[in-house]
Amino acid sequence: MVMVMVMVMVMVMVMVMVIVMVMVMVMVMVMVMEMMMVMMVVEERKKEEE
Repeated sequence: MVMVMVMVMVMVMVMVMVIVMVMVMVMVMVMVMEMMMVMMVVEERKKEEE
């Protein structure tokens, strides 16, 4: 019985870790996308100024 409890605990911990990793990946991707958008806008503005 104790073994089953431990197995369930480990499974839950692994699931949570995977979910957190995915969330972090998504956040990083969104930040990178925003950075790229900002860079593009800045480049466009520089071109317009010249």
